[in-house]
Amino acid sequence: MNGDRLYSIGELARMAGLTVKTIRFYSDRGIVPPTDRSPAGYRFYGIDALARLDLVRTLRALGLDLPTITKIVDRQISLAEVAAAHAEALEVRIRVLRLRRSVLAAVARRGSTPEEMELMHRLAKLSRDERRRLIGDFLDAAFGGLDADPAVTAIRCSMTPELPDDPDAEQVEAWVDLAELSQDPDFRAGLRHMAEQHAAERDTTGGVPRRDLVAMVRDQVAPALTAGLAPASPQADPVVAAIAAHYARILGHPEHADHADLRHRLLTRLETANDPRREQYLQSLAVINGWPAPESTAPALDWLIQALRARLPG
Repeated sequence: MNGDRLYSIGELARMAGLTVKTIRFYSDRGIVPPTDRSPAGYRFYGIDALARLDLVRTLRALGLDLPTITKIVDRQISLAEVAAAHAEALEVRIRVLRLRRSVLAAVARRGSTPEEMELMHRLAKLSRDERRRLIGDFLDAAFGGLDADPAVTAIRCSMTPELPDDPDAEQVEAWVDLAELSQDPDFRAGLRHMAEQHAAERDTTGGVPRRDLVAMVRDQVAPALTAGLAPASPQADPVVAAIAAHYARILGHPEHADHADLRHRLLTRLETANDPRREQYLQSLAVINGWPAPESTAPALDWLIQALRARLPG
């Protein structure tokens, strides 16, 4: 082709694979202006108009608006600047679409009602700051005022979810479960009571770091569970005695290990810890944060609760 040759709008349309109407539209808006006009007003274009049309078609396919395209083809702004801005906007859009996909997949798996789906979508699309405020309010209710105890602070940190910006369906479902639990007033009260018990027990040890009581019970009871010992059987006596002695040392009264009052207190402590909602929270937390699934403490706590009840009067 001769670079000096001019083409009619029809010829340009055929070369570009576009309609005359489309080229006229771009021409009227100054995006692809004519190089010349005939005395009768017909438009003629140079070969550079074909290159402009190719660029415009590509930019439109990428979703750019006409004012932005005009600035690019007229070199008022660089293509690199526009590409960077649109890449960022697309990244946000992609995250939104992935989140919607995850919500829909979770709804499909749960067989949710429309109301549940609305709640799931509302909770899932909360911003990072909104999620932190929601969970922060819950953790303040459970641990506020006890944070001077480093152990309580560590527990609070270990119970803080961090939902990724691009969660999968399982993480969305876990987040919804956890968020709903955090708004349960009974669960909040139970967790607060447990935190206060933990802090009080730590005071009796002079602030010396010690192992979590529930983890200790799980490990002490594990052999009894493996052996199939019945909680009320005489064979379970040494296990109960060892745990009661450990708890008595925590309270600073090792001589009271056999006392009914101490065992009542231990029973109350374990019943508080054995809330299935606590285990559900920790399971959901692990899914959200990408942690290994925590080992269930319910079998060990159930066993020891039954064993203590069998050995207490009344």
